[in-house]
Amino acid sequence: MTDDNAPVRFDTKIAVLLRDDLETWQRLNVTAFLVSGLGTQVPEVIGEPYADADDTPYLPMFRQPVLVFAGSKEILTGAHAKAVSRGVTLSVFTSDLFATGHDEANRAAVRAVRRDGMDLVGLAVHGPRNVVDKILKGASMHP
Repeated sequence: MTDDNAPVRFDTKIAVLLRDDLETWQRLNVTAFLVSGLGTQVPEVIGEPYADADDTPYLPMFRQPVLVFAGSKEILTGAHAKAVSRGVTLSVFTSDLFATGHDEANRAAVRAVRRDGMDLVGLAVHGPRNVVDKILKGASMHP
C-alpha cells in the first residue's frame, strides 16, 4: 500500500530570493512576477489541471513546492552571479520595474542596464537541488 500524501523528494528546486528590505506588497508582487515565467520555459514543472467534485476546471500549477528566501542586496547580487554562471533557468525583478506599467516597459527597463549594474530586488531559479542550494547560500527562508 502506498501513501498518496507522502512527501516527494524532487531532484530539482524552484526558489525565489527576495531582497529583505521590500514592503509586504512588493514581496508578493515580485514573487508572482518571478515565478510566472518558469512554467513557460520549464514545462515539466507544471502538473496536471485541477477539477473539483463538480468538474469545475482549474488551471494546472507547479508540481513541486516553491521555496521563498530573503537576503540582503549583497546576497541577491551574489546569487544572481552564481545563477548566471551555472546556467540555471532564471528570472529577475529590478527596482526599476516598480515604476513601469506593462510588459514592454518592464523588458525595456531590464534591457537598459548592464547585468552587473542591475538593482535587483528578486530572482527566481529552477535547477538541480544542489546547484540551487549553492546559489542561495547565505539567504534564509522568508519569514
